[in-house]
Amino acid sequence: MVQEFQTHDIGIMLYNISKATLTIAKKRWRRAYFTIYFSNTMVSIAKNIVSNSLPISDIISIPSYSVVEIIPHHVPKKGISVVLDVNPTQLSDTLKNKDFEKLHEFGGINGLANALRTNLESGMNSRDLDSIRTVFGSNTYTKQPPKGLLYFVMEAFKDITILILLGCATLSLGFGIKEHGIGEGWYEGGSIFLAVFLVIVVSAISNFRQEGQFHNLSKISDNIKIDVVRDRRRQKISIFDIVVGDVVILNIGDQISADGLFIDGHSTLIDESSMTGESEPIPSDSLRNPFLYSGSKVVDGNCRMLVLSVGMNTTWGKMMSSITSDNNNEETPLQARLNKLTSSIGKVGLVVAFLVLTVMLIRYFTGNTEDEYGNKEYKGKRTNINEVFDSVTRIFSAAVTIVVVAIPEGLPLAVTLTLAYSMKRMMSDQAMVRKLSACETMGSATVICTDKTGTLTMNQMTVTKFWLGHEYISSSSNVIVEEVLRLLHEGIGFNTTGTVFKSGDVTEYSGSPTEKAILSWAITDLEMDMEKLKKSSSVVHVETFNSKKKRSGVLIRREADHTIHVHWKGAAEMVLAMCSSYYESNGCITIIDDDERKKLEKTIEGMAASSLRCIAFAYKQDETLSEGGLTLLGIVGLKDPCRPGAKKAIETCRSAGVEIKMITGDNVFTAKAIATECGILESSEEVHEEQVIEGVEFRNLTEEERMQKVDKIRVMARSSPFDKLLMVQCLKRKGHVVAVTGDGTNDAPALKEADIGLSMGIQGTEVAKQSSDIVILDDDIASVSTVLMWGRCVYNNIQKFIQFQLTVNIAALVINFIAAVSAGDVPLTAVQLLWVNLIMDTLGALALATERPTDELLNKPPVGRVEPLITNIMWRNIFAQSIFQIIILLTFQFRGKEIFDVDERVKNTIIFNTFVLCQVFNEFNSRKLEKRNIFKGIHRNRLFVGIIGMTVVLQVVMVEFLKKFADTDRLNGVQWGICIAIAALSWPIGWFVKMIPVPVKPFSKLISSLSEMLVAVLKLKGGRIWRQRVYVLDSINPITY
Repeated sequence: MVQEFQTHDIGIMLYNISKATLTIAKKRWRRAYFTIYFSNTMVSIAKNIVSNSLPISDIISIPSYSVVEIIPHHVPKKGISVVLDVNPTQLSDTLKNKDFEKLHEFGGINGLANALRTNLESGMNSRDLDSIRTVFGSNTYTKQPPKGLLYFVMEAFKDITILILLGCATLSLGFGIKEHGIGEGWYEGGSIFLAVFLVIVVSAISNFRQEGQFHNLSKISDNIKIDVVRDRRRQKISIFDIVVGDVVILNIGDQISADGLFIDGHSTLIDESSMTGESEPIPSDSLRNPFLYSGSKVVDGNCRMLVLSVGMNTTWGKMMSSITSDNNNEETPLQARLNKLTSSIGKVGLVVAFLVLTVMLIRYFTGNTEDEYGNKEYKGKRTNINEVFDSVTRIFSAAVTIVVVAIPEGLPLAVTLTLAYSMKRMMSDQAMVRKLSACETMGSATVICTDKTGTLTMNQMTVTKFWLGHEYISSSSNVIVEEVLRLLHEGIGFNTTGTVFKSGDVTEYSGSPTEKAILSWAITDLEMDMEKLKKSSSVVHVETFNSKKKRSGVLIRREADHTIHVHWKGAAEMVLAMCSSYYESNGCITIIDDDERKKLEKTIEGMAASSLRCIAFAYKQDETLSEGGLTLLGIVGLKDPCRPGAKKAIETCRSAGVEIKMITGDNVFTAKAIATECGILESSEEVHEEQVIEGVEFRNLTEEERMQKVDKIRVMARSSPFDKLLMVQCLKRKGHVVAVTGDGTNDAPALKEADIGLSMGIQGTEVAKQSSDIVILDDDIASVSTVLMWGRCVYNNIQKFIQFQLTVNIAALVINFIAAVSAGDVPLTAVQLLWVNLIMDTLGALALATERPTDELLNKPPVGRVEPLITNIMWRNIFAQSIFQIIILLTFQFRGKEIFDVDERVKNTIIFNTFVLCQVFNEFNSRKLEKRNIFKGIHRNRLFVGIIGMTVVLQVVMVEFLKKFADTDRLNGVQWGICIAIAALSWPIGWFVKMIPVPVKPFSKLISSLSEMLVAVLKLKGGRIWRQRVYVLDSINPITY
């Protein structure tokens, strides 16, 4: 963004130049440079002003012109110079065009680092951040603003039923004013307009609030943390705080968040598919391909990057600023099912509305309808044409309103509300939803495949045991000879992705928990000096750790004698398999024969059985990074305690009918110990062989064998990402709804394959997070069980609202249809039905969709993939309440005048009031589908109580004060008492009905089975009749049939 230049700002810059401690010649060159640059800047501003906005396709191909951003009235801090030897345009053009020649002119990466006043080893100086950000901008891009309230209002106007109602309101308003004058003629049409306006506004506000929630969640998910080096120490910062000149540390799975140059690294592969569409990863190095672009991902290896362009100066920033995020438009499976249900109910409503329209038109034109004074409405040719149009419009409006009430528009709204509410609440429960569908699908999960480290355990590693050969070494390093100690220092200090920073007496460690634990142990117990170690040798080649090989290697050259040494570190039994000898503490080397190997394996198994992660170090003097003939230096055991709530969370999932399977890369003994400690394996009984399996064994089974064993497996040890993917695929083929946790880049295929992918917010890589549906922010298995409970809550809340709304729909349709056919008029007017529509669609959805989860949700088995949305229990409740309402209100319709001794208008008001109050009382019944205590926990849902109270108050206002608007008449205290008493009968009826047992088999399947039986019986009888007829015919005239 170009900002205004102020004269005093340029003066400040020139003043700083003149005050700088430069020679006179250098000052002259600087002033000349600024004169030229100032001229170019002015030209750039002019071009930006007159140029039109570029299409997205031209962003990459046409150079962008950036201006030094000088914030008005900003005076740089004392001692900070904003004068740099490069500008944003030069840097962005060099990167965009991959201009090696320009890079060479800058003096390569070292020249650029000097020009940007940064150091490739110690990073940026924190004091320079503000001035650098002023010149080169922040690492943010201009996003498309979220949709405003007006957008959702216009969207609501696109509803065809709303448009029809507006047409009816217009006609009614016109005819009313013409017939009764402006004073009273506007009532009916104006009432419909106001009712439609309320429906539109409430719907628009609900959607607008949902949009705001998604926008806020998007901000949180985009705020990625990344490692940088500043002030000589490694630290985590937000990607939005990255500035030009930062040294960024990139590891496997990280997303590159700015454009820059490769400084150094090992085996680095970059996925640029999001930028170029190229699916194959591209190797990156300092010679052939040093250019790194934001939006790309590190799929293998690690490296350091010098940041050269940020925010809108990057191609990714320009692209993303042109894209509108529409994540909230995603249609979930439940929404799709509800849309089908809505369509089916809507068709029934259309048929009923058409029949009502037909019957009422026939009755009107045949002279069978009367006005409020008892006179015939239609008198043939004597009837005024305006009166005919007015009556037809009223009839048509009533029919359309029936359609409005019949179409359960609140169902999709209820899903949206409950999902949005759940997403907000789940954030406070340490779960960030990335895909809406995951909320509801999680409620149907039957199996959860979980990692061990960080999920079941606390991911707080400490070295508790160290074996050198067959000798257990305590915390003292004095018993180890100097040569072995030096080799251990080299193997730990160079073969690591962690770093050490000392500030006085305080030592800071960074990297993975495993790396930090080993480095801490080596410095504390083995007295390793990282600074001295780095000076003594240099790294020649690195093979980074990956989850398939489960080891990493490094080739180093000693500066003293230039000898090359190989060091390997990794899973103990795998490194041991590469060794042919081992060091003793006295420096002697012993050959590993079969007996020695078995003893060392027993040592590893013993540590693993104590739930320790075993890491081995091995060494060899060689010119290449060979993997055989190594000498074992030692084995360490790292303790990672189980999370305090892990066992309870697993028990909760089990009681909910969800099976937990642990899939880990640790060896089988460590896996068994942790699984027993967490409750995945029973400690009281002997573990069956079928319950624990290694990854290699599982993948080597035939497909038929895997399908037979997959349900029985509880623990998979030494698994690769492919084994996890294979497990998920097998479980899905068995009909399970599978949730999978993952944190690594290689877990992405399994996370995508699973029905619900759960990535880890702390240890998870950016690739894993983007492949998942939900991010567990605290990496805790207890949060996974909370997500399960929320998933069931979403499904349960939707079912509550469906039961509530279908009761209203059935009652309203039947009452209006029977009244129209028999009496030629409907008791509930257009405005009254729109008010009922507002109650059940929006307020009802808001009240029932915001019920919080309860523990009893986890006492039921999970809902299957094909289970019906409307259960037999719901049908029982719907039919009971609908029949009750229909009987009462039709009695009032046909005998109300005699019962209450009132006129037609008061009778219709009583029907309307009783109908609305029935829905209010039935809303309480809908809180519990099966339980008879419908008031349990109601004090915790203040929103529900508030909405009920607001509905009652508005109903009183509608009846008592908006008589002309709602076409009602005031009711006395006795009449109000009768309405409330009759409506309150919904509670005892609901209580007794819930005692009636229902068949387990869904009604739809029962009806299907009965129809099949009926067809079979008819076929059977038909065959008998046919044979009898043939027999009779044969007896009369023997002919072969």
